[in-house]
Amino acid sequence: MSIKTNELPVSERPYEKCMSHGPESLSDAELLAVILRTGSSGQNAVQLAEQILTQGSGDLLTLYSLNLRQLMQLPGIGQVKAIQLKCIAELSKRIARTGHRETVTLSDARSVATYYMEELRHEHKEHLMLCMFDGKCRLIRECMLTTGTANASLISPREIFVEALTNRAQHIILVHNHPSGNPTPSRQDIQVTRQIREGGDLIGIALADHIIIGDRRYYSFKEQGMLEHSEGR
Repeated sequence: MSIKTNELPVSERPYEKCMSHGPESLSDAELLAVILRTGSSGQNAVQLAEQILTQGSGDLLTLYSLNLRQLMQLPGIGQVKAIQLKCIAELSKRIARTGHRETVTLSDARSVATYYMEELRHEHKEHLMLCMFDGKCRLIRECMLTTGTANASLISPREIFVEALTNRAQHIILVHNHPSGNPTPSRQDIQVTRQIREGGDLIGIALADHIIIGDRRYYSFKEQGMLEHSEGR
């Protein structure tokens, strides 16, 4: 029979271990066990957490890859625990972004890519973000414009400029992800970027960059010299 969490030696219980040595001393499974609090029939909370981690990549990235329905199919995971786990995953993404927000600079593609990396690199569909900057190059607003299929976002230039004009943006940056993990732009990416760049030139809203997020990699149209025509006007 499985040993209950409260029957483990004190030094191996997640709560007590955290109190004595800090959360950094806990393994991934022990951290999840603190959130889960209880196990299921035949396994304690730590063992349940270990089972969850083995369903995906074998580490905490599993919380990104499994959806609510998949989590709820696991023995011992009901709706409440599944929601708790997905909320923890979302919190981790938002914390990562918040820590980088003040470093986001219009002229630094890496700062923008870093800001959105954790939010977008785990997604299984393409998401298109619009980042809007004022005349002093400060990020004033961001919004999710579209969520596409596994292959392509449905980009509407009209929607982009309506948002930009509404928020009095003078510069914009587009950010979208490639679920494949490869940030190399497709022919469609290049064509749409050209259309938006030219449209922005006409109405006085500069497309400062289009950044594609891959898995820990990114592609910047500006860094690659793909926006030089627009900048030279």
